[in-house]
Amino acid sequence: MGLCCWVFWFGFILFCASNEVVFSDQDGFLSLSCGGTTSFVDSSNITWVADSDYVSTGDSATVNYVEGMSSSQVRVRFFPDSPSRKCYRLPVKNVSSSVLVRAQFVYKNYDGLSKPPTFSVSLGTAISTTINLANTDPWTEEFVWLVDKDILPLCLQSIPDAGFPVISTLEVRPLPESAYRTGLGDFPNKFLRKSYRINCGYINGSLRYPLDQYDRIWDADQDFLPFHISSGFKIQRTFNLSSVEETPPAAVLQTARVLARKEVLTYNLPLDTLGDYYIILYFAGILPVSPSFNMLINGDVVQSNYTVKSSEVSALFITRKGIKSLNITMKSIRFYPQINAIEVYEIVDIPSESSSTTVSALQVIQQSTGLDLGWQDDPCSPTPWDHIGCEGNFVTSLELSDITLRSISPTFGDLLDLKKLDLHNTSLAGEIQNLGSLQRLEKLNLSFNQLTSFGFDLEDLISLQTLDLQNNSLQGIVPDSLGELKELHLLNLENNNLQGTLPESLNRESLEVRTSGNLCLSFSLLTCNGVSNNPSIEAPQVTIFTRKKKHDVHNHLAIILGAFGGALLALFIISVSVFLYTRRKKTEATYTARAETEMRNWNAAKFFSYKEIKAATNNFKEVIGRGSFGSVYLGKLPDGKLVAVKVRFDKSQLGADSFINEVSLLSQICHQNLVSLEGFCHESKQQILVYEYLPGRSLADNLYGASSKRVTLSWVRRLKIAVDAAKGLDYLHNGSDPRIIHRDVKSSNILMDIEMNAKVCDFGLSKQVTQADATHVTTVVKGTAGYLDPEYYTTQQLTEKSDVYSFGVVLLELICGREPLRHTGTPDSFNLVLWAKPYLQAGVFEIVDENLKGTFDAESMRKTAFIASRSVERDASRRPTIAEVLGELKEAYNIQLSYLASTGDI
Repeated sequence: MGLCCWVFWFGFILFCASNEVVFSDQDGFLSLSCGGTTSFVDSSNITWVADSDYVSTGDSATVNYVEGMSSSQVRVRFFPDSPSRKCYRLPVKNVSSSVLVRAQFVYKNYDGLSKPPTFSVSLGTAISTTINLANTDPWTEEFVWLVDKDILPLCLQSIPDAGFPVISTLEVRPLPESAYRTGLGDFPNKFLRKSYRINCGYINGSLRYPLDQYDRIWDADQDFLPFHISSGFKIQRTFNLSSVEETPPAAVLQTARVLARKEVLTYNLPLDTLGDYYIILYFAGILPVSPSFNMLINGDVVQSNYTVKSSEVSALFITRKGIKSLNITMKSIRFYPQINAIEVYEIVDIPSESSSTTVSALQVIQQSTGLDLGWQDDPCSPTPWDHIGCEGNFVTSLELSDITLRSISPTFGDLLDLKKLDLHNTSLAGEIQNLGSLQRLEKLNLSFNQLTSFGFDLEDLISLQTLDLQNNSLQGIVPDSLGELKELHLLNLENNNLQGTLPESLNRESLEVRTSGNLCLSFSLLTCNGVSNNPSIEAPQVTIFTRKKKHDVHNHLAIILGAFGGALLALFIISVSVFLYTRRKKTEATYTARAETEMRNWNAAKFFSYKEIKAATNNFKEVIGRGSFGSVYLGKLPDGKLVAVKVRFDKSQLGADSFINEVSLLSQICHQNLVSLEGFCHESKQQILVYEYLPGRSLADNLYGASSKRVTLSWVRRLKIAVDAAKGLDYLHNGSDPRIIHRDVKSSNILMDIEMNAKVCDFGLSKQVTQADATHVTTVVKGTAGYLDPEYYTTQQLTEKSDVYSFGVVLLELICGREPLRHTGTPDSFNLVLWAKPYLQAGVFEIVDENLKGTFDAESMRKTAFIASRSVERDASRRPTIAEVLGELKEAYNIQLSYLASTGDI
């Protein structure tokens, strides 16, 4: 058949065909009139609603403008200049696997200033484009977002001195399942920004809903020169669209661009920016022939001998990296080349999100300030929040100066990537705490507060370079541990209440120490700032007056008398000092004797002398553990029994009353799953506790320690450890009078004996609930990062459920074989609870420790995972009691035993 014949025949069909309009419903459509106040239905039967439920800020205005021969009136929302993002939060849950997001920006001199603004627009964590309304007004942007969350933020970010961001409409449209994914395997974690969507062969304006049920806008191609086959007619033909995931509308496929007199068909499409692009070419066999041609992109052949088969729909998906213009060429092989539609998208990189642990911690901090800091969505991308500094997707700087905090909550300890923390003038009081986990911290500013104590956390900040503590109320001496911070080069202690000798370890050339404005602070052993190290005993002062020579005898006499008087004064002061010191020592001895007598009367723990302790530990030779309280040494009693000797640092010692109370508490605890107190020492300024020694080491050691020392823990053994530990906690909560809240449950505080029976240890932070009907104890937050109950550190109300949360974290460790906080893997896996809980609640066991795969009964694991997930609920009222946890663990343990018996492994 000749070309003229089939063109005539085809034109006849076009002339005779009638148009068919396909309507669809609007499920999943969201159409926002930005700045609007009422709902309305437009000419396409699309319902528009006000945007106030989706954005929390901004002002509105009405715009009147003339476009061509018609006038329009639209509403706009504009955002007064601010460094923070102004965000719409678009719901996309259960909408589709991908959505189209379309926004229109209109200025049209709504403010009468004739200064069109320039601003950036972000989608998710990515800056998607920059809007310059001086160049184009109105300006429309379309994006294809591959859904991976429930809420999609679209944010406007002002540019300094470039006017206020402004937006008129915002639309979300669900797209076909799995659309716009083919061929993007080499471009993970991306979204698409529309450059072109062309309805080839059509000249009568744009086509959209209802002809396209997904409301994509297809632009006519009258701006392109090749001859087209139709002149406003359509071929009425039914196509099977299932072969193309994107489901282009039939109205688009029924027209085509065909070059009837030449063998080469070309589209030249300029691109906005140099970048990576995703190209989709659509073909529909609307002709009675099947043309074949070679397809070239920017001169490169991407498909040879491509054939468009009659009555069939097909598509080519092409990606190109690093291009700044696009040439699409079809060279004929048989008949003449044709194309029905073209879509071109810029591929936009989506920066990685910050760790969910970090985001959660920052939101809790924002809540504790009582202020709206504008912290929503991701703290680092597309631009950092106010007060936040980032490196990539890691929060490395936090500056909250001049905001009332009052205390450093444990939440700060979750910001593991911080390098700089500025909390000056934030009304902090008490001791410096909850910062020990920030081992990357380089600069810490806590100046101009009311802090009174150094606490124990500073010594763990191994990367610290600058520590500013000026203008606080710090008392006592400067701890030796600060000298162990080898990277420290500036320590500012000015204007505090410190006194005494500075640690010699701080006296190094690379470190500047500022001490002015304290009572008495110096490296000198005898004096500091020109006065004695003990300001109550001052050296005698002798004043010498120069006289004329004839009075020299009198001068000598005056000098002798002055020296004699000074010596008597010094002797008197020394005598008084000795008397007072002796009296104080006698008082201390009397008090200690009385305390020792009281302790001995308990008959629950042996009283050791300091000499006996030194002998038992071989002069404190072997350290088997360290903590903020001090060190633990291996000891051996005269009867051969091994013990763990816990020696408090001077700075961590309690008052005499508090130590007596602690020993009293520990002496009353007696349970096979709690580490027992063997004795204590309280003399020679020593506070020492002697515990039974458990050679099986801690649960943490056996899960994460050196492989040569740890014991391989099977699932049944892990369950037995969990049951034992739960029994110990159940005794504290329900079997002890008064009830005891442990307050520091963690895997390193669960120890094993030689037979791997587990016992809970370290009640140094425990709290007694003295009133039988009390629901909680209000107390300063203590504990370990990663295990802390979030409700406890938010409200400072300690309950037994706080222990349940911490124990739930231990259960997750047993299941997953990993620590509560870590830096490896993706940011979302840094926090064990936030990472593991969704998987376990859904019954997905891929995250179970690799060492356990194939060795556990699924029901046993399911029960354990379920009770662990319940235990770490953020709302304490939704957590089980420890008794309920114990019951579930016993069942899981028995199920696993039955499973092993059935397989012959037990």
